[in-house]
Amino acid sequence: MKTANPLKTVPLVLAALLLSACSLAPVYERPALPVGGDWPTAVAPAAGATTEVAAHDIRWQDFFQDQRLKQAIGLALEHNRDLRVAILNIERARSLYQVQAADRLPTLNAGLSGARQRVPDQLAPGGNGGVSSSYTAGLGVTAFELDLFGRVRNLSQAALERYAATEEAQRTAQISLIAEVASVYEAVLADERLLALSRQTLDSRTESHQRQIQLREQGASSEFDLRQSESLLEAAKIALAQNRRQRALDENALTVLVGRALPAELLPTQGARWDSEVMAELPAGLPSGLLAARPDIRSQEALLRASNANIGVARAAFFPRISLTGAFGSSSNELSGLFDAGTRAWSFLPQISLPIFDGGRNRANLGVAKADRDIAVAQYDKTIQVAFREVADALAGRATLGEELRAVKAQEGAEQVRYDLAKLRYEGGQSSYLEYLDAQRSLFAAQQQTIRTSLVELQNRIGLYKALGGGWSATGVQG
Repeated sequence: MKTANPLKTVPLVLAALLLSACSLAPVYERPALPVGGDWPTAVAPAAGATTEVAAHDIRWQDFFQDQRLKQAIGLALEHNRDLRVAILNIERARSLYQVQAADRLPTLNAGLSGARQRVPDQLAPGGNGGVSSSYTAGLGVTAFELDLFGRVRNLSQAALERYAATEEAQRTAQISLIAEVASVYEAVLADERLLALSRQTLDSRTESHQRQIQLREQGASSEFDLRQSESLLEAAKIALAQNRRQRALDENALTVLVGRALPAELLPTQGARWDSEVMAELPAGLPSGLLAARPDIRSQEALLRASNANIGVARAAFFPRISLTGAFGSSSNELSGLFDAGTRAWSFLPQISLPIFDGGRNRANLGVAKADRDIAVAQYDKTIQVAFREVADALAGRATLGEELRAVKAQEGAEQVRYDLAKLRYEGGQSSYLEYLDAQRSLFAAQQQTIRTSLVELQNRIGLYKALGGGWSATGVQG
């Protein structure tokens, strides 16, 4: 009887592989933008605003002008543990994708095996037992699936999209880290200014209180004035203690973000530049631009595409699966004659399985895949809506905080003049001590408010930069 030649099956296998271009995954279509095409009128940028350069194209090294801050951000990008985990997650996702992609190609294994056994005479055919040996060497393919309906290809595509989503998640983590470091750094600078103001106020009130004690001892002042002075002195001590505590908390937060204690030469100091010129101006662009600018949106869309591919996997489960197992090599009962003439051996074991009854499992899995896709669409829409709100909130801050800061500074200037006049009037005996203390209290409150409003305005600029997708660049990781 003539045996079949296994090489004749190669064209059949190649034809089956060509058929594997079939895919049962639905055609992906990006969902409609779940927000308006323009920013709210109340916060929209002025007509003719600069839009030539998108915010995400402005490198953080160009956006932030403070050299100490830039060095602190560089250290954070190098040492922050959360960012390190995000980078390692990319490596993990890449490896998982490579594992899944490997299933699209047959796995070829080389094998060498041997066996010896002794059969008793009572059990051997013809009553002639003894020791027998067999040795086999060759190449084999085990259970390679012919991907006729795109099941393996869609699994690989889903893994690829999850890998892309992880890359975008790492970029999101970098943007958030840069913004967080900058915000906390500016908060520490504000703490330094508040501390300096508190110390200055405490010194002034200590001197004023000592004078009130002397006047009281001389009978030239009342107990009421003395207690008012004492109250203001203790209030200054309270403010100083609070500012010291907040300074320590913010510095601790900065240390965690950077991943190590900042060198002394990089710590924020009172003399550091602290105005609108420390950051570049930002164009707002249009809401649709966020789709390309924000990596968190791109990450969610990649997960949506992965869910779309999983529908193809679930649909393929309704169709036959064909797998091939085969081997080609040499077999002999003597190890020394393993590759002699006439020892060639081969096997070819195709297998086909067709689902007939599974209790509704495949249909349920398809329902799960479709529900996962719908969930991914909702999460994608929600991500865009959150991004839209973050930008709109930051634009609202930009539209109002500048005017608020100018008003606060004007109020501080008025309170400073009022305090100077009240001091002159009190020392000249033209007004009461209570009027002088009230002016002193109001000036201190106005000075604190100026610092806090300045911090809010700077942090809003940072928030807008982050919301518009700024902070990621190919060279940004190096700081």
